[in-house]
Amino acid sequence: MTTAPHAPAPASANVPVNAPLRGRRSPLASAGLHVTLVVASVIAVFPVLWVLLTSLKPAAYATSTDFFKDTTFENYTGLLRDTPFLTWFGNSLLVAGLSTVLGVFVAATTGYAVSRFRFPGKRGLMWTLLITQMFPVAVLIVPIYNIMSSMGLLNRPAGLVITYLTISVPFCAWMMKGFFDTIPREIDESGQVDGLTPFGTFWRLILPLAKPGIAVTAFYSFVTAWGEVAYASAFMVGDENMTLAGGLQKFVNQYGAQWGPMAAASVLIAIPAALVFLFAQRHLVTGVSAGAVKG
Repeated sequence: MTTAPHAPAPASANVPVNAPLRGRRSPLASAGLHVTLVVASVIAVFPVLWVLLTSLKPAAYATSTDFFKDTTFENYTGLLRDTPFLTWFGNSLLVAGLSTVLGVFVAATTGYAVSRFRFPGKRGLMWTLLITQMFPVAVLIVPIYNIMSSMGLLNRPAGLVITYLTISVPFCAWMMKGFFDTIPREIDESGQVDGLTPFGTFWRLILPLAKPGIAVTAFYSFVTAWGEVAYASAFMVGDENMTLAGGLQKFVNQYGAQWGPMAAASVLIAIPAALVFLFAQRHLVTGVSAGAVKG
């Protein structure tokens, strides 16, 4: 009578039952991580929450820490009724909108040209785009002011748009160039085979694939024009021409500050920037997902 050979023990039988799983955090480490995240979130949200609650307080309690006493919308109604806030808002929206549209177009075309074509002065252009980012705003105010004055563009939205393009386009062109480098050149060659011009290839084939880069470029261009203070304060005068950056300075003078209206204006100013961010984020995620599916 022969004995049947024993079946080999499964691999899991050799693993100790109480062996800790790799990558699992201990309860103490997990608690520390959650506490750190909560503290970081509070630090990030606290200034925004402070401004929001200050905008809902009467003027007598503007600097107090009693946030929920006599909550009122008086700061908002007074801001819209007694100040040229809507005029400033419209001017900023016009300048930021034009800066965004022109900035995206110029940066995208420049980035595509530098990424795909060889032409005389290409290396010099790349260095110029890079070097222009190294100058601080304080150094450029006077020369740009003189240029705008000689062109008759002071106290005009067009002057601010051109100024903001000098800030956003160099950075955005570099960013778009890097993004276009990731798109296969075979797509350009297929467009040429189909009889498309270089601009037709760019507009019909490449640009739809560049939605993530365009979204980030648009957001950067808008935020640059929407929140800029130095150039707007130096180039624009008069309530009918001021943007929000210059208008907010009306609430602070040598005799005091109107914290309630300023906080209310800050809340209203943040809304368009938040909407543009949500729009750019949606298209960014959509563009990345579409590119991953197309393979």
